[in-house]
Amino acid sequence: MKQYIVTGMTCAACQAHVEKAVAGVPGVKSVSVSLLTNSMGVDGTASDTDIIKAVEDAGYGASVKGASQAKQGLAEKLAADEEALKDHETPRLRRRLLTSLGFLFVLMYLTMGHNMLDWPVPALLDGNHLGLMLTQMLLAIIVMLINRDFYTSGFKTLLHGAPNMDTLVALGSSVSFLWSLGVFYEITYLTVHGAPFEALHHMYMHELYFETAAMIPSLITLGKMLEAMSKGRTTDALKGLMKLAPKTAVLIRDGREVTVSIDDVQKGDIFAVRPGENIPVDGVVVKGTSAVNESALTGESLPVDKKPGDKVSTATINQSGYLECEATRVGEDTTLSQIIKLVSDAAATKAPIARIADKVSAVFVPAIIGIAVLTTIGWLIAGVPASQAISYGIAVLVVACPCALGLATPVAIMVGSGVGAKNGILFKTSQSLEMAGKVNIVALDKTGTITKGQPKVTDVVPAAGYTKETLLQLAFDLEQKSEHPLARAVVEEARAQNLQAEAVDAFQALPGNGLQVVRNGSKLLGGSLTYLESLGMVGADMKARAAELAGQGKTPLLFARDGKLAGMIAVADVIKEDSAGAIQELKNMGIEVVMVTGDNERTAETIGRQAGVDRVIAGVLPEGKESVIRQLQKAGTVAMVGDGINDAPALTRADLGIAIGAGADVAIDSADIVLMNSRLTDVSAAVRLSRGTVRNIHENLFWAFFYNVLLIPCAAGLYSFKMNPMLGAAAMSISSFTVCMNALRLNLFKIHDASHDKKRENRARAMVESETFQVAGPQVAADGGHTVVLDVKGMMCAHCEAHVKKNLEALDGVISAKADHTTGRVEVRESREVPENDFKSAILKAGYEYEGIEA
Repeated sequence: MKQYIVTGMTCAACQAHVEKAVAGVPGVKSVSVSLLTNSMGVDGTASDTDIIKAVEDAGYGASVKGASQAKQGLAEKLAADEEALKDHETPRLRRRLLTSLGFLFVLMYLTMGHNMLDWPVPALLDGNHLGLMLTQMLLAIIVMLINRDFYTSGFKTLLHGAPNMDTLVALGSSVSFLWSLGVFYEITYLTVHGAPFEALHHMYMHELYFETAAMIPSLITLGKMLEAMSKGRTTDALKGLMKLAPKTAVLIRDGREVTVSIDDVQKGDIFAVRPGENIPVDGVVVKGTSAVNESALTGESLPVDKKPGDKVSTATINQSGYLECEATRVGEDTTLSQIIKLVSDAAATKAPIARIADKVSAVFVPAIIGIAVLTTIGWLIAGVPASQAISYGIAVLVVACPCALGLATPVAIMVGSGVGAKNGILFKTSQSLEMAGKVNIVALDKTGTITKGQPKVTDVVPAAGYTKETLLQLAFDLEQKSEHPLARAVVEEARAQNLQAEAVDAFQALPGNGLQVVRNGSKLLGGSLTYLESLGMVGADMKARAAELAGQGKTPLLFARDGKLAGMIAVADVIKEDSAGAIQELKNMGIEVVMVTGDNERTAETIGRQAGVDRVIAGVLPEGKESVIRQLQKAGTVAMVGDGINDAPALTRADLGIAIGAGADVAIDSADIVLMNSRLTDVSAAVRLSRGTVRNIHENLFWAFFYNVLLIPCAAGLYSFKMNPMLGAAAMSISSFTVCMNALRLNLFKIHDASHDKKRENRARAMVESETFQVAGPQVAADGGHTVVLDVKGMMCAHCEAHVKKNLEALDGVISAKADHTTGRVEVRESREVPENDFKSAILKAGYEYEGIEA
């Protein structure tokens, strides 16, 4: 989507007119204009020249966003963007307001202080009605010239057939001035022709509106200044992110430290970060250990320990140790740059809820002008004096406020997106921010989403003659050189217990069975229950305990020394500490939670029970997840939560794709929301923030509509209370300010506070719980192939299943493979007959035993 800067817009009517003008350009598919950021996003094939011409023909200015920054480095671009977001309007409007008030004070002194309260005036004017009128007129002209932007913009857009808020102000003030000018000439004429003093004094006191002509633009300028101040605060989150960007980096070149501009850092450079310094670009630690404060990007207050091999991100703070890192992402590819882009893009898009205000804004100003004319004519027909009828018409013009309607949605979206970004929740578009609160079904991937995705030791069961420590030491010595995920889990547990591995030799891998080494002359053996049982080492008690652990979704690993069983260690992919709580939060909101996984049913059901999900759909092939999401969508609005890569088809198919565990890869194309912290609680937080933001938008729209519905009839004189034009201008001046301030309340929103969650009725629950899901992928169901079942020995966990699956699916003619380590069976879907030797070679290459094809 191309981005443009639009100048000259002052209200929602301008926004609607620009959108209409650009939408009519051939080749434009969609257009979204933001009054808040004065930006425009256009999707389509239309040229920049045609789009800019359409905007200019509509009476506004436009330029391609970033066109002047094409040759700038990242630091310069961020500085330019930050400068563009600065509140330049408030100081300008403040100067204009103070100057206006100086002359307006003198004018009000004459019209109210002297005429009504008999305050003194210079002798030259005392009793000189003509002199007082002339002075009032000159003061009104000066104030109107100071605020001439209203008149140039208002009448320009009126001539283009697209009147805006400035048109209402300009018409209201100009009509007041022209009416007063006419009365002024009439009084001078009557004075020359000897009219009685009483009649002239009555006209002077009751039919002049010079103060109204000056007061209207002054009060509207006050409102504009308050609005600009509050609008400026809505972009604080984005400006804060830009300020985080480091300007320099310390590179290590030829053994020396050299300070360079951030734009000169290249991928692969080694940079140094001392304690207290910001990390300049994304990278990987190559030397040193430290604790890094990542709160600026993730909102997580606790520092994260870093060691060689760990990733670090731009703008995070190195707190303790000295680090040397290799740059992996530089310039606009860094985490911070992508976050800034996502927040900016979200502000530039338009939420569906904004369409209500857009439709009203498009006809609002012409309708108000029509109502003002009808009001004036109606009161004239009713027999009131012309000055009073015109006063009613002017009041209608100046009390109406299209800005409040136009700002109701974008200010809340900007603040809501900023609050999410500060807490590590990135909404790519305003649509995704609105959609999150409407979700009533959440489908969760298991590995890496509900679980940690890394096997951990859960149980250590020593045999007679061993303790937990001695068994773990034996397993550590045996597994220290293995690359298998289960072996790594044992090694990590041993290191956590501060054990030191002893030297071993004669390392031997037993394909499909386990490992064997020699330590101090003793033969150590580790492997599956089936393998050690075949060697006659497993008794009935240990076998029963292994079966019990397997029933809990854990993988038992058995160990022996010199032919005698030493014990058993169970390993499992354990659920994250916050998973159960996060799922319960979603359920408390009335959301049905479904776990979708490729694991076998027994393991999946175990994890599902621990996590507390409502429904488990197991045995789903990667390509089948998209099919499951499509079936879930028949029941309601579905959010898919996955890692953003393997789950890409499902994330794209879902009504809302949420990428979790993305780390620095924040620009995952298939996701609508990216969770930087890899926490499942951020899913419920995103829903909570969405509901809070939409609620805030509803409040803004209510007050914007209510304000106009209540005050326009009041200004027209339909109530007993008579509103003069100055009161109408004052009321108009605070309406937009009120909407903006209400949106700013979102900055106080506590996204992780579940105490106020409300459970919504979920009609999808019954269908989800009763539906029978087709777990195979669509291509498997329609490929015309056939299935063969292979018997494979040696698979012990989901990682083994994945290894077998990967090797088999690499074969020509294999569409998909589904392995189950609990049964030792692999279902292979083939598009043509694959030679059995190919199956055997692939399985042996994976490190397991091939036992043939089932009949």
